[in-house]
Amino acid sequence: MLIHISFAEQLLTFRDTHGRVHAYSVSTAANGPGEQQGSGCTPRGRHIVRARIGEGAPLNAVFVGRRPTGEIWTPALAAAHPHRDWILTRILWLSGCEPGVNRLGRVDSMRRFIYIHGTPDTEPMGMPRSHGCVRMRNQAVLDLFDRVPAGCPVVLE
Repeated sequence: MLIHISFAEQLLTFRDTHGRVHAYSVSTAANGPGEQQGSGCTPRGRHIVRARIGEGAPLNAVFVGRRPTGEIWTPALAAAHPHRDWILTRILWLSGCEPGVNRLGRVDSMRRFIYIHGTPDTEPMGMPRSHGCVRMRNQAVLDLFDRVPAGCPVVLE
């Protein structure tokens, strides 16, 4: 099993235990790749899925601080909270595996709260637009979440 995220293609591919490849359009950071805390960049390198969050939550469930708020995203909710960075449906929290590159100190992906997560389906995919995380369509992140165990390797390049 391996999740591969391509910055150039804005594409996440996942090879499952049967060797089948699943591909999903994503949106990485508008600020590009980078590891520094506070940069708003998506980190590069080898990671693992440290935690899977949101199992059983409904499609479009809203998360703040990795906790469900009880809200379901709608255009009306978005209009009422225009400055929220929406984290929806499921969260795969990433942890870096390379000390000094994406683990520990000011480059620690987990401490930077770098996730693969759902975003409103009104947001564009296939172009860098996030604040550092890897955004996916809600149905796509639900599909990926159901296939990926904690500890699954992730490579971002």
